[in-house]
Amino acid sequence: MKGLLVTLALAAVLSGCVSYSPSVPEDYVGALANVKDSVKVHSVQKADFFYLSAVDGRIIRDSRDETVSANYGRGFNMTPVILDHDIPARECRVTIVGRTEYAAPILAFTNTVHEVKGDMPFRPDSDRVYVVKGNLGEDYSAVWIEGEETGEIVGEKIEIHGSAALGFFQK
Repeated sequence: MKGLLVTLALAAVLSGCVSYSPSVPEDYVGALANVKDSVKVHSVQKADFFYLSAVDGRIIRDSRDETVSANYGRGFNMTPVILDHDIPARECRVTIVGRTEYAAPILAFTNTVHEVKGDMPFRPDSDRVYVVKGNLGEDYSAVWIEGEETGEIVGEKIEIHGSAALGFFQK
């Protein structure tokens, strides 16, 4: 019985591990563009993150993950960490996410967490900077990419009309 409990505990710990890939494949040679994550801070306890989570199916490190790691053990205080990612300046498929994050897990379980995410085709121009932006709300949530200089939306908006609130076990 003890061996079973140890095995289950180890499986639970390892299932939370994610292997991250670089945002630019190691064998890529060519022009690059840059995509910045963004955050809307509501308080020291709550923020809405808008970020790039994958490029061509490769999961990459994002600002939400970095923030959770950097703030571990700080209780009910959170300082956002915002990342930017070089990506190939060619046609690709990106996954973008908008999600509410709280300073402590107990706050997520006792408050609303909104999330909107999706894949979209994206063809960034070389040497251009883009920002993942969004809006999370009770009746409408969206995430999109826009040019940093122009503020013009590039590609598709990923939208949810209605509630984007996650259930208890999805948080």
